[in-house]
Amino acid sequence: MPPPQTGLLGQLAATIDLCFIFSLVYTAVISPQDPTLLIGSSLQATCSVHGDTPGATAEGLYWTLNGRRLPPELSRMLNASTMALALANLNGSRQQSGDNLVCHARDGSILAGSCLYVGLPPEKPFNISCWSKNMKDLTCRWTPGAHGETFLHTNYSLKYKLRWYGQDNTCEEYHTVGPHSCHIPKDLALFTPYEIWVEATNRLGSARSDVLTLDILDVVTTDPPPDVHVSRVGGLEDQLSVRWVSPPALKDFLFQAKYQIRYRVEDSVDWKVVDDVSNQTSCRLAGLKPGTVYFVQVRCNPFGIYGSKKAGIWSEWSHPTAASTPRSERPGPGGGACEPRGGEPSSGPVRRELKQFLGWLKKHAYCSNLSFRLYDQWRAWMQKSHKTRNQDEGILSSGRRGAARGPAR
Repeated sequence: MPPPQTGLLGQLAATIDLCFIFSLVYTAVISPQDPTLLIGSSLQATCSVHGDTPGATAEGLYWTLNGRRLPPELSRMLNASTMALALANLNGSRQQSGDNLVCHARDGSILAGSCLYVGLPPEKPFNISCWSKNMKDLTCRWTPGAHGETFLHTNYSLKYKLRWYGQDNTCEEYHTVGPHSCHIPKDLALFTPYEIWVEATNRLGSARSDVLTLDILDVVTTDPPPDVHVSRVGGLEDQLSVRWVSPPALKDFLFQAKYQIRYRVEDSVDWKVVDDVSNQTSCRLAGLKPGTVYFVQVRCNPFGIYGSKKAGIWSEWSHPTAASTPRSERPGPGGGACEPRGGEPSSGPVRRELKQFLGWLKKHAYCSNLSFRLYDQWRAWMQKSHKTRNQDEGILSSGRRGAARGPAR
């Protein structure tokens, strides 16, 4: 068989995996063929031209690695038909399918090739976490080791079995929620713990994670609550009302849910979390800044699943919903606020005490209807009192200006 010509095959040597093409080339042989080595290792390779090839000689042979010509000082002739190559302190393979080590004739034609695999054995996978959306399925993901990158194709297999009996099973639906994840769609038992682990294997070895033991009922989660609505509470400038709908899964199975709310102002990345929402599907946020846009999210955690005392797993947060608080009608500092007249008792201390009391009440019963009824009554009284006092001040000011001008002639 005549040696392959330069051109298309020569161009392919620089760009693609030639392991299959190399199997079709018979004019020379590289030894060792397709070696697997640890990072930092050395390689001694030879390219021997077949003795029955016309003009067979090692003179003028040269090597390329991934299409790049290697320096001539790395190779030497062993005899008339064999050229040796010495590589030291090898780096990890540039492609997981193997680097292309090619032996060329003087005219650039490809005589032989080998796939060079340089990398690391897999490390022990860790941080396995699993959850179920309907108590019939299970999705798990994991971290592939402390360093992760092995420079070689590494196969990960999620295994599971009933804790006290049953055979090993292998998950089949991979990459469902990321590169290191797998989904078990059905045929799972309830009220019986499972053992779950991950096995990693490549050309240099294998590793197995610690075993995770779980009951499906303890890892139930739901979709985020849908239809989150945020609205103003009348004219109260420091409050917003949040309402949402329970996830549909709660209607299909025998469990309830508790909720969390988080919110932030429009130009901030810092969220404030409200933990004590309990199982309500509405809540009042208070103590907000007037005239400010807020983003609000809600998430859900199922509990009481078939009588289980353990909580499930928090869902993802709902999509952010935006709303703004009303602008304050009260003048700010320097805006002409009226001071109490001499001899009149100041209502400042009373208001501060009432505000402190209501602040304490809100803190200890954040979404309590009772606390907010009291708070609403106090705010309504405050606003009415403020407007009445402003009107009285306006009448008195007009009277003083009229008296200063004297009677009209």
